[in-house]
Amino acid sequence: MTDNRESRVQSKASRGTPNTTKRGAAEFPRITIRQFIRKIRTLPAARPAIDPRRWYLTQKQHWLGWLSEYNSQGYYGRIAGLNRDARYAYNHIVEADMLLWLISAARVPASRVRAARAVAATLPSLQRRSAAIRKIVPWEMVAERLWPSKRARRSRIACTTTWKRLVKHESR
Repeated sequence: MTDNRESRVQSKASRGTPNTTKRGAAEFPRITIRQFIRKIRTLPAARPAIDPRRWYLTQKQHWLGWLSEYNSQGYYGRIAGLNRDARYAYNHIVEADMLLWLISAARVPASRVRAARAVAATLPSLQRRSAAIRKIVPWEMVAERLWPSKRARRSRIACTTTWKRLVKHESR
């Protein structure tokens, strides 16, 4: 029976993951687990919390440890070799604190982070908390914050340049 389940999962995986996901009207490139790890390494860590029942001190460390074994069997006994991407990982994680740290560190709008925290606090199970957080802050919103589109980057650069010109002009 296990062999049958594994073969179904493997055949589903062999169909391939699309190289892009929708980002509004534009396409958003597929983010690999390796790219996701590199990006998480650049995010600020929260204050370390010592808990003798946990191997990690921060949620950043938790993410990095969890993702480092993601495409292998790892601690959780996953089916190896499925080549999942960052979107899949985000949409299947069942640890609300990891999601809350990520959306906060990714600089998702504070109102969304507060709403996600508030809703998660009212739910009894990790699965339901995580699902509620993802409904408020879907992967596309997190990905856009972590990997801004060129158009958004150009817009921010233009705003910064305009602001610098204004400051320079006013100081004369």
